Amino acid sequence: MSQSTTLDSGIEPNAQALPPSNQKRDWMTISIVGCAHGSSHFFQLVIPSLFLPLGAAFGLDFAQLGFLMTLFFVVSGFCQVAAGFIVDRIGPRPVLWFGMAGFVVAALLLANATGFGTLLLAAVVGGVANSVFHPADFSILNHRVSPWRLGHAFSVHNLTGTVGWALAPIFVVGLTQILGWREAVLGVALLMLAVLALVVMGRSYLHVQGTHAQQREQASGSKAGVAPIVSVSVLTTLKQLLASPALWGAFLFFCCATIAFSSVQSFTIPLMSSLYGMTAVLAGSVLSGYMLGQIIGMVAGGFLVNITEKTEYVVLTSLVLAAGMFLLLATGWLPVVLVVLVMALAGFFSGVSAPSRDMMVRKVTPKQSVGSVYGLVYAGLDVGSAVGPLLFGLLLDSGLTRGPWVGSAVAFVGAALLAAQIGRVSRRMPTAERYAAS
Repeated sequence: MSQSTTLDSGIEPNAQALPPSNQKRDWMTISIVGCAHGSSHFFQLVIPSLFLPLGAAFGLDFAQLGFLMTLFFVVSGFCQVAAGFIVDRIGPRPVLWFGMAGFVVAALLLANATGFGTLLLAAVVGGVANSVFHPADFSILNHRVSPWRLGHAFSVHNLTGTVGWALAPIFVVGLTQILGWREAVLGVALLMLAVLALVVMGRSYLHVQGTHAQQREQASGSKAGVAPIVSVSVLTTLKQLLASPALWGAFLFFCCATIAFSSVQSFTIPLMSSLYGMTAVLAGSVLSGYMLGQIIGMVAGGFLVNITEKTEYVVLTSLVLAAGMFLLLATGWLPVVLVVLVMALAGFFSGVSAPSRDMMVRKVTPKQSVGSVYGLVYAGLDVGSAVGPLLFGLLLDSGLTRGPWVGSAVAFVGAALLAAQIGRVSRRMPTAERYAAS
C-alpha cells in the first residue's frame, strides 16, 4: 500500500502494519472499546448515586458533595489534554489499561473512606482515570476500524456511554439498599476489574503503535522506503493545535452541548415537579424517556453518517430541533402526555447528532495527532459538566424556574452554529492535513 493510498483512505500510515480489516475484527474492536467507554460513564455517576449515604455517614452538606463532582471533572479535563499527547506517543492501549485500573483504585478508596479527605482523593483518582477514555478510544477506533464502518463505531461508542449512565444508579442504589454503601462500591470495584480483564484479554484488537514505536522501527530499518515520521515536541504540537480555529470551535461545541445536557441530567426531576406538578417517580420516568430517545437517536445517527459527508448539517439540524423541544417544555403549557413525548424527542434529536459530531471532529484532525486532538477537544465535555450544573443552579436559586430549559435551548443553538462553522473550516483544509471524510 502506497503512502498516497493511505492518505486517500483516511487511515494513518501506521495502520499499514495491521492485518487486513474484516467485519469480525472491526466489531470486536468496537465492542471492547464500547465496554470500556460504558464503564467510564458508569463511574461518573457512582459518587452522585451515593450522595445521600455519604452525606449521612460523614455529615456532609450538598455543597461539599457537589464539590466532589466538580473536582472529578476539573481533574479529568486537565488530565485529558495530557492523556491525548501520551496516547499519540506510546499508543492508546496501555493508556486505556491505566484508566481502567484507576477506576478500581478509586472505587477501593471510596469503599474504605474515613472522611471528606478520602472522598476528595477518590474523586481526584477517578478524574485522572476518566481522562484517558476519549483520546484512547477514538485513537483506537480511527486506526483500527474500516472507514466505511466508522459511523456505526461512533454510534456504538456514544450508545454504550449512555447505557453506562443509565445502569450506574440502578446498580449502586440497588446494592446500597441490599448490602450497604461500602459493599456497593466494592461491587463497583469488581465490575471495573472485570472490564479491565476484558480489555487486557482483547488487547490484540486494540493495538495501535505510538509515534515512539514507529520511530524505533524506522531507525532499525524495518520500514525501509517509508517516509520517516518527524519527531515533534509536545509544546510544538500544542501550539499548532491551539492555533487551529476548527479545534477551538470543536472544544466550544462540546462545552455548549454538555452544558445543555447538564440541565436534563441534573434538573429534570425538580423542573418537572415545579412546572408540571409531577411526582418524583413520574419525573424519573420522563428522564428515562429522554435517555431511551437518545439511544434510539444514536443508532439512527450512525446510519446518517454514512449517507452524507456534510455531517455538520446533521448536527446543526438535530440540535436546533432539540432546542425547540426544550423551549416547548419551558413554556409549562404542555399536557403531561405531550411532556413525555417532547422529552423523548429532545433525547432523540440530541442522540442523532452524536455520531456526526464525532465524524465532524475527525475531519479536522491533523494526522499523527489523533489522541492530542481528541484529548483537547473532548476536554470541553468536562468543562461543560463542571459549569452547567452551577450555572443552572444559580438560575433556579434566583427564581427563574424555566431557566435551565431555556438555557439548554440557547446552548444547543450555540453548539449548532459552531458545528456549521467547523464544517466550513474543514472543507477549506487540504486533505493531506486531515483525515479524509470517507
